[in-house]
Amino acid sequence: MPTSIVMPQMGESIAEGTIVRWMKKVGDQVERDEPLFEITTDKVDAEVPSPAAGVLAAITVKEGETVAVNSVVGTIAQDGEVVEESKAPAAVREAPARTPAPASREEPRRQKSSPLVRRIARENNVDITRIEGSGIGGRVTKHDILQYLGGDRGPGIGDRGSGIEDRKPEPATVPIPSPRSPVPDQRERSEQLEIRPLSPIRKKIAEHMVLSRRTSAHVHSVFHVNFSHVEKIRREKKEDYARLGARLTYMAFIAKAVIDAIRRHPIINASLDGDNVVYKKDVNLGIAVALESGLIVPVVRNADEKNLLGLSRAIADVAERARSKQLKPEDVQGGTFTITNPGQFGAQFGMPIINQPQVAILGVGTIEKRPVVADDAIAIRTMAYLTLGYDHRLIDGAVADEFMADVKKQIEEFDPNQV
Repeated sequence: MPTSIVMPQMGESIAEGTIVRWMKKVGDQVERDEPLFEITTDKVDAEVPSPAAGVLAAITVKEGETVAVNSVVGTIAQDGEVVEESKAPAAVREAPARTPAPASREEPRRQKSSPLVRRIARENNVDITRIEGSGIGGRVTKHDILQYLGGDRGPGIGDRGSGIEDRKPEPATVPIPSPRSPVPDQRERSEQLEIRPLSPIRKKIAEHMVLSRRTSAHVHSVFHVNFSHVEKIRREKKEDYARLGARLTYMAFIAKAVIDAIRRHPIINASLDGDNVVYKKDVNLGIAVALESGLIVPVVRNADEKNLLGLSRAIADVAERARSKQLKPEDVQGGTFTITNPGQFGAQFGMPIINQPQVAILGVGTIEKRPVVADDAIAIRTMAYLTLGYDHRLIDGAVADEFMADVKKQIEEFDPNQV
């Protein structure tokens, strides 16, 4: 009997997913649990394994299409089995193409939105029932509310029933462009242009970054930190760590220093919920990982319970699983503080954007030998710039600088007994 391939639910709040790439084509032989297609959701990118061994007999949802979870996206059949055509459109029946919700839908539409969308609406005093949802079954998506807040209110959005559409337009003078406009018409030079749509992950990144800028009052503090002591410890201990199957990296030392400093400055590990400050008791450390398609931030859970060896292993594990698309939804949720490392590409420092709903993020610049003044003399030291981006709605400059001074001290005076 043919086996249906369905869009998996990659997390409790995930209602739909987008197929990024089919890794097999119709007619290919597949093994059970062999990677079959790649998806992206609001939470994570992942490769979906085949539910059975056999032949990929049908693909009903193409690359780039978004469907509801549990929709049929294809079929696995055994040799000689015939797949009935009537079964192929199941995905379409599961996920109707963005049809408007039925009349009297004020309350249902309020329910058809994610917690993130409702939080954005609450913080911006927006009534979700005034927004026409473009998601499955009229669901209001994050894109819908960000578009609404950005002022792009097309027909049926925002002002429906307000009487605005009945008002006569004011007379206006429309400027006529000069035939000798100094700005060249790019369409006349189309042979020099290449236009590609944004990838699904790039769209998600764009939405998250714009949302963060709109939400938090971003401020940054930069500290110059001496890593010479840490470099000495690394040289002495790296072979011991290698025998234990771990790499002793600068990131592990930085993570340990951050965790220890957070214990003394818990506001850095908090978040804002309306007028309330939510203090997180656990330190769930987000580690930004650069992929070919964009950036993802897997989380090391309960990082405050790990020693340096445990942190080294955990950071390497989430980074490797991110690059191989083996992360689960829970691997990218619940982070309380994030570290990003633009220095690995040579950047002296960066001004990172806060990973919502967190209130702070640490950027690590390139770690390299530099001439510095030591004891009134020029000396060569292993140095790096560390940048703290923080939400000034909750964290004052003095608090941020005290935290960074603590991190700097922890690194420059790292206790070898912790290694």
